[in-house]
Amino acid sequence: MDEDVIPILRVEDAATAVAWYERLGFAEQWEHRFEPELPAFVEVVRGGVRLFLSEHRGDARPDTLVYLRVRDVDAVAREFGVPVNDAPWAREIELRDPDGNRLRIGTPVV
Repeated sequence: MDEDVIPILRVEDAATAVAWYERLGFAEQWEHRFEPELPAFVEVVRGGVRLFLSEHRGDARPDTLVYLRVRDVDAVAREFGVPVNDAPWAREIELRDPDGNRLRIGTPVV
């Protein structure tokens, strides 16, 4: 087993969050609910990157910041209609998901 870290982001509506993360290139892997009316816990994946999206109160706080390195930040910027900022270390954008979680997304400068 490989060791890794999986950020957990708090979401109000998992279906809405999954649709937003799909625009970012993630795909839903699975969803868990203890009962149909209880909160959802979902895993989304983009390549080797995984995120957990949780409707459970107390799992995480809104306004969390996650940094995502991608091969082509310009393509992501076009999808979301935002400008790319040039920093000495990367070309970057910052997005907020529907629940206010922040994603700083960058392509390293080589």
